[in-house]
Amino acid sequence: MKQIPYWLDTAPPLPDRSGKPLPDHADVVVIGGGLTGLSTAYHAARKGAHVVLVEKDKIGSGASGRNGSMCTQGITIGVDEARRRYGQERARELYDAFRTAVDVVEALTLEERIDCDFDRVGRLGVAYKPQHFDGMRAKQRDLAENFGHTTTLLSKSELRAELGSDYYHGALLDPLSAGLHVGKYVHGLADAAERAGAQIHERNAATGLTRQADGSFLVETLHGTIHARQVMAATDAYTDKSLPWFRKRLINVGSFIIVTEPLADDVARELIPNRRLVVDSKNIGHYIRLTPDNRLAFGGRARFAPSNPASDLKSGDVLKRELATIFPRVSDVRIDYVWGGNVGFSYDRIPHAGEADGLYYSMGYCGHGVQMATYMGQRMAEVMDGHPEANPLRGLDFPKVPVPYYNGTAWFLPFAGAYYKAKDRYR
Repeated sequence: MKQIPYWLDTAPPLPDRSGKPLPDHADVVVIGGGLTGLSTAYHAARKGAHVVLVEKDKIGSGASGRNGSMCTQGITIGVDEARRRYGQERARELYDAFRTAVDVVEALTLEERIDCDFDRVGRLGVAYKPQHFDGMRAKQRDLAENFGHTTTLLSKSELRAELGSDYYHGALLDPLSAGLHVGKYVHGLADAAERAGAQIHERNAATGLTRQADGSFLVETLHGTIHARQVMAATDAYTDKSLPWFRKRLINVGSFIIVTEPLADDVARELIPNRRLVVDSKNIGHYIRLTPDNRLAFGGRARFAPSNPASDLKSGDVLKRELATIFPRVSDVRIDYVWGGNVGFSYDRIPHAGEADGLYYSMGYCGHGVQMATYMGQRMAEVMDGHPEANPLRGLDFPKVPVPYYNGTAWFLPFAGAYYKAKDRYR
């Protein structure tokens, strides 16, 4: 097995963007070379700003190249919880923002001719328990009546035409969610940002920020210091000690993925005949899809442990057993890839974006990063250009950190994992 993300391994080779001289000044310095940072750099440069992006590793090497490559609709906390917290009108605004995010990704791939296999194949939210299906019935009505979104409810017998498994108890089909090849997308967005005029500096970590009397910043990096009129923090689950305020407001949860060898066409059609994106209703759930070359990608939070080579292999073993349970047809299939990565969660399970002590940011996508990172990069470029109303997450400040002395190391995750596994088993 290759212990690298399938998406990055099968994307076109990246140019080497390291070792370039850093300019002395910039209008905007973006910290982080994932989808948030690249989208911010692209859209700010298109507005005429002199943009410099610094990335401590390679473009897309963090969460942006390590996810399930799904571009799905739906708010992270669900519409019921959004309505309880914020009221129906604000919940509808947030739901529309998450829906618009998918449109923004599609428009960007078309405008910049990014060949990344973007396809609105639809998302199957599958019911792990019969009572979960009952909840989907109510959700379908709510989405139609209060959020203007039409979905299709599939009984267990109807689901058999969409999924080659009897493991689940029905599904809610959203027709507008999309799959893509996120490695190709990240690479294409980096190229587009450079064409727009942004400078990208890889293997050049930001190591410190000093705010000046006029509100600007000195950004210290491994290879020099740059004076920036504005700074955008776009590091999410890979936020390090150079940004301590944000680090303590995010919980980094490990997520792991295996990808099989290429499947025969008839096997792929049997498993997911319409190539839907599949996400189950468990608290510790799975996400499943076919890759463009007919491999099966199967992911989840197999273990509440950090990603490292040994941990990834152990998680891969767990995922392979779970894959065989759901799809006995491929129980003996070869696994070609296994990898892990971090997903950035906020304490209230919703993304946050705005300005903190003069520093702009967008983080905490809670597993919805492909579309929301792209969209929020676009929106934050508008905010930085003097349009605070452009931020769809305005007013949603990070909650107070509830864990005393927390500094970004989530020592409590194994306990949380045990709690949610128990909920999956007994409720």
